[in-house]
Amino acid sequence: MSFHEVRFPASLSIGAVGGPERRTQIVALASGAEERNTPWMHSRRRYDAGLGLRNLDDVETVVAFFEARQGQLHGFRWKDWADYKSCLASRPVHHLDQVIGTGNGVATTFALTKAYASGEQVYLRPIAKIVQGTVRVGVGGDVRLAEGDYTVDHNLGTITFAFPPDTGLTITAGFEFDVPVRFDTDAIKVSVSSFNAGEVPSIPVVEVRI
Repeated sequence: MSFHEVRFPASLSIGAVGGPERRTQIVALASGAEERNTPWMHSRRRYDAGLGLRNLDDVETVVAFFEARQGQLHGFRWKDWADYKSCLASRPVHHLDQVIGTGNGVATTFALTKAYASGEQVYLRPIAKIVQGTVRVGVGGDVRLAEGDYTVDHNLGTITFAFPPDTGLTITAGFEFDVPVRFDTDAIKVSVSSFNAGEVPSIPVVEVRI
């Protein structure tokens, strides 16, 4: 998959509408009961980029971005203003935000994840597109590591330690992240008269698997 490590203008995505979707297969039995299953381990996010546009300058910016990506051909980064941190949106990123693993004295690379908990159920979302300069890492509780003690792959969402964490030590991290997406259309249709009247084009964007 071809992916451009560039973010859709964040000032335009702030007005977009979208969020996670799931795919559930439901079979109704003769008894009236249901059997439910899903082929997806992870949710997939969809957005409408057109709803963030406020004037014709914004339209030109998006058209240029669309052309540079060649429509659906190349993926790009997207800031989901409703969900872009390892913590609540109202809080600053902290190295204790997410538990990403436990040291075994051998492993040095750990993937970043974000936990979504409700009751006893927890969903772990893989996080790939990390925002540079936002990562905080801790080992063994309150100890926050210096940046020289680890490196971050901002494109794959992994942390690699200079030395393997000791067995039993909890590894935590905080970070900001983008969503890897592509345009879900090969055409943008804009009417100047309609836009001036308050109607904006629909520009669907869909998450891609990394």
